[in-house]
Amino acid sequence: MDDDADPLADVDPETNPVVLFDGVCNLCHGAVRFLVRHDDAGVFRFAPLDSPVGQALLERHGLPMTDHDSVVLVDDAGTHTKSTAALRIARRLDGPWQSLWALRVVPCRLRDAAYDLVAAYRYGVFGKTDACEVPDPEVSARFAERALE
Repeated sequence: MDDDADPLADVDPETNPVVLFDGVCNLCHGAVRFLVRHDDAGVFRFAPLDSPVGQALLERHGLPMTDHDSVVLVDDAGTHTKSTAALRIARRLDGPWQSLWALRVVPCRLRDAAYDLVAAYRYGVFGKTDACEVPDPEVSARFAERALE
């Protein structure tokens, strides 16, 4: 990618919400594959939090650019983290996953506590890689990060 190129030139979260994820987390990579399988319309785009697209979106929205402990959803309503991001993503998926949106009535404090528990143990349970893996062709076509092509 050209150093002078705008990493967000081809990114439009209002049309295609962007899911930012931990690029070295095996649980996160599995979640991205899951989302691709259950998003038949191909609405979502994906980018590792540490990628140029991820960093530019975090900076644009005033979110921390290091010490990532949450998935981040950037969509037409702004940015969402932790359980709120997960629920907003689920409501746009195909099939029964949309019904998870009903969990928004659970106080955010409680939802985020459960999210934080999983996040705290994700590397120990699911492992991590040294670098963001190059996704399968089906998945890489949905990445906002064109450097993967």
